Amino acid sequence: QVLLVESGGGLVQGGGSLRLSCAASGRTFSSYSMGWFRQAPGKEREFVAAISWSGSRIYYRDSVKGRFTISGDHAKNTVYLQMNSLKPEDTAVYYCAAKLSSSGSPWRYWEYDYWGQGTQVTVSS
Repeated sequence: QVLLVESGGGLVQGGGSLRLSCAASGRTFSSYSMGWFRQAPGKEREFVAAISWSGSRIYYRDSVKGRFTISGDHAKNTVYLQMNSLKPEDTAVYYCAAKLSSSGSPWRYWEYDYWGQGTQVTVSS
């Protein structure tokens, strides 16, 4: 069993920055790939970024490339999402997720095994 707890969301003006954190507990973290997803009201959950726990593979959705950075800290069992140059369309609840298998596609939310409770990110114009 893995428990994931997100933090770092909030209200920010357009062009601002936030750093989300996802702390994992309950199991050896190095077994997982980790992903960030987001869901805005009335919209489907969408992939944002993912990282293999070795850090050798990193993926981003096109709309966040160059603005968001995913990283991990093994010692702290924590994954981060640094979000810069935020836009109002980035407003959503952001979820951290853990994936047991290295196969499949990191952008498919249904392939993830554990989820955090989500943290709200609101970007004002």
